[in-house]
Amino acid sequence: MNTIDLFSGCGGVSLGFKWAGFHAVLASDIDENCEKTFASNFPETPFICGDLSSIKKEDFDKQIHQEIDVVIGGPPCQGFSLANKKRNKVSDDPRNKLFYEFVKVINWYNPKSFVMENVKGLLSMKSGQVIKQIVAEFENAGTFGYEVKYQVLKASDYGVPQARQRVIVIGVRKDLGLIPEFPLKKYDQGVTVNEAISDLPTIHAAQGTETQKYTKKAQNGYQEFMRKNSKSVKNHIAMRHTQRLIDRFKAIKNGQGLLDVWETHGSVQRGDPTKKSTVKFSQNNKRLHGDKPAPTIAASFQSNFIHPKLDRNFTAREGARLQSFPDDFVFEGMRTKMSWEKGLSQYQQIGNAVPPLLAYEIATTLKQVLENGNTKEIVAQDNHDRFRHPEIVYNH
Repeated sequence: MNTIDLFSGCGGVSLGFKWAGFHAVLASDIDENCEKTFASNFPETPFICGDLSSIKKEDFDKQIHQEIDVVIGGPPCQGFSLANKKRNKVSDDPRNKLFYEFVKVINWYNPKSFVMENVKGLLSMKSGQVIKQIVAEFENAGTFGYEVKYQVLKASDYGVPQARQRVIVIGVRKDLGLIPEFPLKKYDQGVTVNEAISDLPTIHAAQGTETQKYTKKAQNGYQEFMRKNSKSVKNHIAMRHTQRLIDRFKAIKNGQGLLDVWETHGSVQRGDPTKKSTVKFSQNNKRLHGDKPAPTIAASFQSNFIHPKLDRNFTAREGARLQSFPDDFVFEGMRTKMSWEKGLSQYQQIGNAVPPLLAYEIATTLKQVLENGNTKEIVAQDNHDRFRHPEIVYNH
C-alpha cells in the first residue's frame, strides 16, 4: 500500500509504516535538516521541502504515479499543546491552520485511509470542541467522507522505552464500509531506559566520535533489535559541560532535578555569578530512573534530562534509542542548535518524531483492517515479554 507522509519530520511514521509493508511514494516537510535526514534514510522516496500551504497539487502529481492508500502525518501541534496556557484562544493560530492543509491533500487524492498524530492537549482544547470540529472536517473530506475514530496511545504499551502519550486520529473512507481500529496494548511492563541504552559505548561529557564501535554485546531483545542492521554507532557524541554543570549533575540523584539541589548548585544570574537566578524550571536537569521507561522525550530533551548513571545529558543516539529509532537510522544536520541557525537540530528532530515502533503497531492494525475487513482477530500478543518485537520486514 502507498503512503504520503505530510509534516514528516525526520521520518518516524514512515519508518514504522515501512516496517509494516507500506511504501512511501512522497514525503514533505518545511525543515531543511529533516529533508536531509529523510533523504539519507529513505533515498527511494521523493521529498518536497516547503510550506504545505504554498504547495500545489501539480507539485505532488509530478512525483506521484500510483493510487494513494493512506495519508499519514502530524500537523504542527504547538498551538494545541497542554503546555500552551492560551490554548483556548488560539483558533486563529496559523500553526493550527496547517491542519486544513492536511485535509487539502486528502481532498486531492481520496485515500482509503488517513492517520493523524497530535498531542494529548488537542482533546481538551475549548472543552472538546476542537476535536469535534476536526472529526467533522474529516467526516466530510474527499469524495466519500471518512469514518473517524481517535484514541490516546501510550508508546510504552507497544515496546517503546518511553511513556509518551499521543492522540491518534484514524479515518477510513466511508464507501469501504470499514471502521477504524487501534492496536491493543502489548506489554504490561515497558522497556526501561537502562534496557534501551546500556549497551552503547560509555562516554563522558565532550567525548565520542562520529562513528564508534560497539564495546559491549547486546544484553536483551530490544538492543538486538536496535542493532539488527548496524555494525557501528553514530550520533553518539556527548555535549560539552562546564565543571560547574558536571558538579551539579553529580549532586542530582535519580528522579531528582535542578530544584532539589538549588541552594548549592542552582543557576546563577547572567553577568553576576555570585547571585542565584530567580528563574527556576522544574523540568531542567532531571536525572532519569534507569529502571523505568523514560518520560516524554521532547525536542528540548538535550537539556531536560541527565543520564541515569553518567554525569551528562543524553546523546542524540540515546534519545533515538528511547524513541525506538534503530542504530542504522542516521540523523543529519547540526547536533545542537544556536538561536540564529536555521533548521532543526538532531535533538529536535528526534524529540519531534513519532516513535517508529508505535507507528508500526498502528500501521499493522490499519493494514489488517484494509486488507481483511473488520474482524475480531486483531488481538494483543504475549503481554509478558517486553522484548518480543515482531518479525519486521526490515531492509532499511
